[in-house]
Amino acid sequence: MNPSSSKLPISFSIDKLQKELAICENDLWTPHFNTGRYEGDWTSVSLRSQSGLINDITSFANREYKNTNLLDRCQYFREIMDWFECEKEAVRLLRLGPESEIKEHVDNDTSYEDGFFRIHIPIITNDEVFFYVDKKRVPMKTGECWYANFQLVHSVENKSSEPRIHLTIDCIRNDWSDKLFAEMGFDIHYSSKKEQYSDEVKQQIIAELSRNPSEINAKVIADLLAK
Repeated sequence: MNPSSSKLPISFSIDKLQKELAICENDLWTPHFNTGRYEGDWTSVSLRSQSGLINDITSFANREYKNTNLLDRCQYFREIMDWFECEKEAVRLLRLGPESEIKEHVDNDTSYEDGFFRIHIPIITNDEVFFYVDKKRVPMKTGECWYANFQLVHSVENKSSEPRIHLTIDCIRNDWSDKLFAEMGFDIHYSSKKEQYSDEVKQQIIAELSRNPSEINAKVIADLLAK
């Protein structure tokens, strides 16, 4: 199995990241739509969204996305996006307020093996932020660049007195990213579909799929229950 998280061989200017964040601070921070997943204050603003609006913070795979007018004012964020030589979907700033928590959950179809990878770049963080993926703490530092497999159980606790703010970039896997991830030690031929989920993970995946009833999700649930 490939790593549940991995730091990419690139880091970004903390000063430039935080100056660019200041441009966005006057814009509307929209509360996260999945209110059952968190306690406290979890908000976001979009640089790329399906509608092109900054307060459209939904992120679903295989949809059309367009730049928001906020991205037009953020040159350094655009430079960071351009570093990733692949198609991008949602690009957002995610803000977890002081003394706030994102509860354990899974995000479907968000692993590299699914043809997708979500990048986190901390802009403001500290040692009292606890980010867990697959029950393992991911030690993200300001300016670093991280991939994590959010198909696995993950959670975040901000026990500090300041907000934690990340730039997140949803990317589509391609030959360029395969080369990058292979250099990071990933088996790019590995298929997560061969992996047997634990009962806990299986139940969480089923719960997430049940939130959005569809014929495809019903089939996936049936397949999971049959295993």
